[in-house]
Amino acid sequence: MIGKYSAKLDDKNRLFVPSKLRGELGENFYVTLGVNCGHRCLTVYTAEEWDRLSANFNALSISQRAGATSLIFMNAAECTPDKQFRFALTPFLINYAGIDREVMIVGRAGQAEIWDAEEFAAFEAENLTPEKLLASLEAIGL
Repeated sequence: MIGKYSAKLDDKNRLFVPSKLRGELGENFYVTLGVNCGHRCLTVYTAEEWDRLSANFNALSISQRAGATSLIFMNAAECTPDKQFRFALTPFLINYAGIDREVMIVGRAGQAEIWDAEEFAAFEAENLTPEKLLASLEAIGL
């Protein structure tokens, strides 16, 4: 998944799935807690990615499953968009990510992120420097 898309949370806490992401997300996907460079956001996983994450989680020992790792699962929401391609977010997820009304949905390789629009603007301004871009390119082998 790539790109960034502006969206608005409606009165029923629903977001519209951008047309470019519909095929990639599939009929069901999962939204849970996320973090990127110290900023709170939500992470969106395809059903396939969620199954892989779940298998990794289930392979952990009981002591490893405690704490922050389990928060990702206990606060997740399975999403099935309606016929207008809208899906609902839980109040907890909205509060966690500090989402007001305006959001930014961004692709992040095999996942997507949902950000409060102002928080995303701050994140982008903080990270959109030649030095950080170069470090990112080097990290992915370019």
